[in-house]
Formats: sequence, structure tokens, C-alpha cells
Amino acid sequence: MSAAALQLQDVHKRFGATQIIRGVNLEVRTGERHAIIGPNGAGKSTLFNLVSGRFPVSSGRVLLKGDDVTGLAPFMINRRGLSRSFQVTNIFPRLSVFENIRCGVLWSLGYRYAFWRLVEKARDARERSEAILEQINLSGRRDTPAGVLSYAEQRALEIGITIAGGADVILLDEPTAGMSRSETEHAVALIRRVSEGRTLVIVEHDMSVVFDLADRISVLVYGQVIATDTPAAIRANAEVQKAYLGSAEEDRQAAAEGAAAPAAPGAAHA
Repeated sequence: MSAAALQLQDVHKRFGATQIIRGVNLEVRTGERHAIIGPNGAGKSTLFNLVSGRFPVSSGRVLLKGDDVTGLAPFMINRRGLSRSFQVTNIFPRLSVFENIRCGVLWSLGYRYAFWRLVEKARDARERSEAILEQINLSGRRDTPAGVLSYAEQRALEIGITIAGGADVILLDEPTAGMSRSETEHAVALIRRVSEGRTLVIVEHDMSVVFDLADRISVLVYGQVIATDTPAAIRANAEVQKAYLGSAEEDRQAAAEGAAAPAAPGAAHA
């Protein structure tokens, strides 16, 4: 039996006297799409930062494909096959869309820093970059400066950069945040495509995205995983409903009712 793609063993994280992550045990199976959900402040982004090496764990272990990567620098974890995106779009705005992708591709193909090598002559890097542009539907924006792309296009580009290095475990932090419904539908289709043959861990607040994409879901509340199961089982879990899903649904309904409420008398003339 192959090792899990990702394992967290009794992971804790403290910032001074404040404990954010409180003994998380989590196993992400190889090849699955695994969502992490929970209320604001539950520690979801902190957990991503611990897994990717951006923050050191206070105690516990992080295993990537069976290897202990606890305490390794982010670039070393990346070279072992894990890549992540961030809540805030993280691209090179003055480089073209193609150049952004090529930056991610070069190291994975064995190119290192060398002043005497013309990167434009790297045919393998060019071909792989163009294949990724096709995969994320940005071939038509190949030579466009990344900074002038629409928000949804920039998020798609960041996903492309995330997979450009050839990582087989990818972490996406709220990839559809701030998108319209139609943009979200396109983003979900993109995530489904790029995660084929890979292990995906996704933090997402949009429950329609979570239940559409995930094979399994873990619920994080106050720095602890209170449940891990299939989407159907998580939806039916009374503890999860009380801790998160019920309040999330109430907030969604309240927002919808507010948008549909008739204007107050005289409001049209304000």
C-alpha cells in the first residue's frame, strides 16, 4: 500500500501564548481531492503555511509522501513535489503570461541560474509552458502582461504557476474567492482538469465548490479537525452542522434575502 500523499501528526502551532492549531491529525490520500473547511479564524491558512514550510510547527510532524518534511524550508518542500497558491494573487505583474508560467517550469526541467544560457532557446521549457497555457485557457493571452489580466484570469494564471513545477501535491487557498458565479464555474472546471492525476488539498468557503469538487472533506474548528468524511457524510454530520454548515447556510440565506428585499419607501428617490 502506497504512503498517503500528506499526513499531519499531532501538529500544533502557537504564536507566543496564543495557540492556533491544536493537535491536528490529518491524512490526505494519494490522488484524492480533499477540502478543508471551517469558520473564519479556524486556522485553515495557518495549516497551509505549516504544510508548505512557510511557518515552522510548534510540535508534531508533517509527512509528504511518507517522508518527514517537518522544519524544511518552503523551496525544499516544493522540490519534493508540493506546490501551493495563496489567498492573495501572487504573480509577476510585469512579465507576460507566458513568462510567468516559464519561471515555474524552468527549475523542474533542470535549468539552474546561468548567465551564459539564453532561456529563449530552451525548447522543452517553451513547449511545456505552452501546454500549461492551453490547459488553463490562457493561450490567447500568451504575450499579455500578467498585471492587466482580469481577476479571474490572474487566479487561473496562479493555478498554472502552481502546477508548472510538476508538483504532484497541490494546495489551493480559496481559489474562487471574489469571483462571480460564472467565473466560479469556470474555475471549478479548471481545478478539476489540473488536479487530474494529482493530489489536491483545497481551502474554500463556497460550499457549492466544496461539495462539487471534494472526494473527502475535513472540518477545522478552533484549530482542531472535528470530522473527516465524504461530502454526503459531512453534510449529514450533526456536529458539523452545529459548528459550521448551519451558520454558513444561515449567512447565505440572509444575504440572499437582503438582496431580494423591497426598497424602503422613498428609497428610489434618495
